[in-house]
Amino acid sequence: MRTTTKLRELLKGEPLAVPGAFDAIVAKIAREVGFQAVYVSGAATANGVAGVPDIGLMDMSEMVRTAGYIAAAVPELPVIADMDTGFGGVHNAARAIRECERAGVAGVHIEDQVFPKRCGHLPGKAVISTDEMCQKLRAAVGARRDPDFVIIARTDAKAVHGFEDAVARARAYVEAGADVVFPEALNTREEFAEFARRMRECAPGVPLLANMTDFGQTPYLPQAEFARMGYQITIFPVTVFRVMMKAVRDALVELRATGTQVGFVGRMLDRQELYRLVEYQEFAEADLVFAKGARDGRIA
Repeated sequence: MRTTTKLRELLKGEPLAVPGAFDAIVAKIAREVGFQAVYVSGAATANGVAGVPDIGLMDMSEMVRTAGYIAAAVPELPVIADMDTGFGGVHNAARAIRECERAGVAGVHIEDQVFPKRCGHLPGKAVISTDEMCQKLRAAVGARRDPDFVIIARTDAKAVHGFEDAVARARAYVEAGADVVFPEALNTREEFAEFARRMRECAPGVPLLANMTDFGQTPYLPQAEFARMGYQITIFPVTVFRVMMKAVRDALVELRATGTQVGFVGRMLDRQELYRLVEYQEFAEADLVFAKGARDGRIA
């Protein structure tokens, strides 16, 4: 089954908790512990790959390359990628869809912020018109070659124009062809519940996505509570990245102070575990097969 089709099937089943995987090895660990899909955060990619803030500095090629590495590492898991504003106008959004399909991504979200965008949980955001966003979504839908490729419409309008505008935009985005709706930076449990209720009235059956980011505008709610309110997907986009950054800093402080890693060996993934994750043994066995073939005269 293609991962696009698998994601479609997952959207019809039990609600999903989807962790952020900012690189391929994290995606492999997520698969190992039982997650059914992974999310590639624009913020984590900007912060971790380029060391820059999430203000639209990463381009489409950089985001697609990262998502492609992750999709190749976990080929049986659907990968959902953050495509920011589509990186420009309607033709840019259409190209982003085609490139993500080529990279093996199962779905993307595109937001209605003005380019260059800002992190969705920071002040100072601005949004394009509803009509302009609908044009992008129609272009995105028209660009996909795989009808199962999932297009998620994110609206940042609540922080800019208020809750009612966010609901109105979400309705329009569904009419423009969005498969899933993602209301960004709602502030309370009650807002999430009301948004879900309103969407059930105007677009029954359309899945919703909740962003449970850390240190943001949204209160810490468990995935099970989002699910009860009607959110099919809850993403945790930067959680693992932030945990890793804290662990890295703690280790470097200790290394700088002591000059040895001995004190934190017990906190490491050991060599055998790492080799298993990166499938080192499979590559070694393939080397033996190739070498035998060369000796037998089958490989020039």
